[in-house]
Amino acid sequence: QVRLVESGGGLVQAGGSLRLSCANAGNTVNIRAMGWYRQAPGKERELVASISSGGSTNYADSVKGRFTISADNAKNTVSLQMNSLKPEDTAVYYCNLDRGYRFYWGQGTQVTVSS
Repeated sequence: QVRLVESGGGLVQAGGSLRLSCANAGNTVNIRAMGWYRQAPGKERELVASISSGGSTNYADSVKGRFTISADNAKNTVSLQMNSLKPEDTAVYYCNLDRGYRFYWGQGTQVTVSS
């Protein structure tokens, strides 16, 4: 089984920074990509950033230049450095693991940005 555990969420003022981390404590076989999604109340879950097994990255337009995704293969973790945070970044952030044939999700961590 894949087991994803997120950490690093919290409350921060606009312009501040947070770093989210996701550890895969379970099966590491056949991972195509890992990433972060977020979901605000009343909205659909959306991709924030992803990183493939080959190291290529993808970002939502709204976070380009502010967020950076990285992976540590030796530690089997993926992180999201979030800088210059805005109130509209407020959401529950979910770690995602893509095996190609199935997605796995963490339980989510709350990020709240105050104005």
